[in-house]
Amino acid sequence: MFNKNKQPAIKSLIAQGSQIDGHFSFVDGLRVDGDVRGNIVGLAQSPSILVISDTATVKGEVQADHIIINGTVNGPVHARVMLELQPKARINGDVIYKALEMHQGALVDGRLCPKLTVEEKPTLKLAANNQ
Repeated sequence: MFNKNKQPAIKSLIAQGSQIDGHFSFVDGLRVDGDVRGNIVGLAQSPSILVISDTATVKGEVQADHIIINGTVNGPVHARVMLELQPKARINGDVIYKALEMHQGALVDGRLCPKLTVEEKPTLKLAANNQ
């Protein structure tokens, strides 16, 4: 679903220095560089990608197909397809994922819960430190 050529375009931005108080839903792609106090949901009507940069803070639930986190999330994270945790990622809450890529330095204070069917095994990829 998410090979390099087929990812949805990032069409929305919450810029650094901005703050949103309330729930935010989107289609296609969203990049968060600012602060959100509320839930962020990628609507399931089409594939969605959510990027939470190292300058971003989210206080609420995060849900999308493909999620890339390098900032702070205080709340549960639900990646319907793929979750990438970059080195500066900080999550305080439970994480539900189908596939997980976690870089050295990322921290999760909560449960890691793979979303599986009966026949599937969890996909876990530990990324090497490329410094």
